[in-house]
Amino acid sequence: QVRMVESGGGLVQAGGSLRLSCEVSGNIGSINAMGWYRQAPGKQRELVATISSGGSANYGASVKGRFTISRDNAKKTVYLQMFSLKPEDTAVYYCNDGDFPELVLTDDLIYWGQGTQVTVSS
Repeated sequence: QVRMVESGGGLVQAGGSLRLSCEVSGNIGSINAMGWYRQAPGKQRELVATISSGGSANYGASVKGRFTISRDNAKKTVYLQMFSLKPEDTAVYYCNDGDFPELVLTDDLIYWGQGTQVTVSS
């Protein structure tokens, strides 16, 4: 069974930067792409970015140009480098399967790690 442990969140001022990490363990043989997701207070969880096993990345419109997703397959770790942070980026950030984000976001049985809190002050 796949497990994810997210870390690297914190409190930062607007315009600042953070780097999140996600360590993946377990049977990850069936997972190709990985994704970062986030859930802001009172809002639904949303997709932030995905990265394929080969390194091809896609980003949500609100973070494109400010966030960079990367991965180290040998370390089974996915990263999210965040620059020019805005108060609206405040959320709990999670990583998960990125092959089928629509299914991941709507399946109540999907496992989620504890996430890492990112708070951006204005």
